[in-house]
Amino acid sequence: MQCHFGVKQKAVSAFIILCFLIIPSFALAGHGDSKPVKKGILLAAFGSSMPEAQISFDNIDKAVKKAFPGVPVRWAYSSAIIRNVLAKEGRTVDSPVTALSKMMDDGFTHVAVQSLHTIPGEEYFGTLETAMKFEGMPKGMSKVAVGKPLLYSDEDMTRTVKAIIVNIPKERKAKDAVVLMGHGTPHSANIYYPGSQYYFSKIDPKIFVGTVEGTPTLDDVKAKLAKSKAKKVYLMPYMSVAGDHARNDMAGDEPDSWKSELTKAGYKCVSVLKGSAEFPQVVDIWVDHLKIAFKSLDH
Repeated sequence: MQCHFGVKQKAVSAFIILCFLIIPSFALAGHGDSKPVKKGILLAAFGSSMPEAQISFDNIDKAVKKAFPGVPVRWAYSSAIIRNVLAKEGRTVDSPVTALSKMMDDGFTHVAVQSLHTIPGEEYFGTLETAMKFEGMPKGMSKVAVGKPLLYSDEDMTRTVKAIIVNIPKERKAKDAVVLMGHGTPHSANIYYPGSQYYFSKIDPKIFVGTVEGTPTLDDVKAKLAKSKAKKVYLMPYMSVAGDHARNDMAGDEPDSWKSELTKAGYKCVSVLKGSAEFPQVVDIWVDHLKIAFKSLDH
């Protein structure tokens, strides 16, 4: 009788343990399945501390909201330096990781992050790596996709070159040169700048690409200008915004600015303070990249 009772007691104990193991699993599974799908967009730019540059971001914001009606759109700046400058002025802009954390807390399950960088360099890959860590995180997002930067494929290069050319001031004559100032980077993606030179040269031999922090340098540009026989030069930023580099390094009155250097070299300079994101044809390329990323959220 005692043996029979012992077996029965063991069976009951095993059943209770099994219930403790199975029931929470069912509860968790049910809780996960009931989470509603919530899609959102995060626009990740390098950023700018200059108020004049805001027009570029406003243009992109309007274009994205028009292309994705009803989809929540948030912003992040990948540059810590820019975020810190803005914070001192009382303006807070999230980093990509902070913005994604907030979106996760707000219940977003599917997020398309669009890189608003010009080339696939350090800022782009940093944003990409950060964004992908949120996919599949416990209680995190089910799907995260990242849209390519402006220049990525052969098609991007061709479209961007044409978009820049149609936005060169109409007063520019065929004999006048155009110098585009890119940012430049020690990253291997700097190759997109001499690559851009190749694409521009195929259409217009008097358009020259230089960079502030990479190659081609201003000296490289000067050498090409000398051979071009041009006497007048239009200076334009080859960046999404006409920010600090454009207004100071390119068009500033300091003796080492590009305008000052080229003026000393005998050229008449005309500064065009418009970032590429002020041109709708360029913004369309970023939006098309975002469309691809957003569509992939369903797969």
